[in-house]
Amino acid sequence: MRKGVIEVAPGRFRESFGRYFEEFEVGHIYEHRPGRTITDADNVWFTLLTMNTHPLHFDYEYAAKTEFGKPLVCSPLTVAILVGMSVSDVSQKAVANLGWTNISMTHPLFCGDTLYGESEVLGKRESGSRPQQGIVTVKTTGKNQKGDIVCTFERSILVWKQGFGPADD
Repeated sequence: MRKGVIEVAPGRFRESFGRYFEEFEVGHIYEHRPGRTITDADNVWFTLLTMNTHPLHFDYEYAAKTEFGKPLVCSPLTVAILVGMSVSDVSQKAVANLGWTNISMTHPLFCGDTLYGESEVLGKRESGSRPQQGIVTVKTTGKNQKGDIVCTFERSILVWKQGFGPADD
């Protein structure tokens, strides 16, 4: 049987998703696929949706006069896409995100670039107040199609243990 699928009745299968707390191991790295090519529409819509009025993200004439020569992808969009990419590997069985730290934008990302992500498990511990859950900390790294690191951040997630949570039905 294909990994990530469970047989719930003879000849009936259900996709399994995410990882329980016990399935995380410090030092493991999860490569998130597929990659995501960022389009002009993605960048302009996100920038304007979030009321970010900096013209470097949507005014080509303005951006042409900067050191970059063209619009930059809005940094929060980069982070948001990387978080989304990591969900199936890291937080599909999460109770809640507890926080993001050490966010660094290390190289410009432009429309037309393809973003790839991976997350390394930095730590895990039992929750002190929730015996059915544990806390997992990962470092996510985003790279463009050339392998340049464009973004890194750490994220802590409260995750269900096996046998608990809404996914165990």
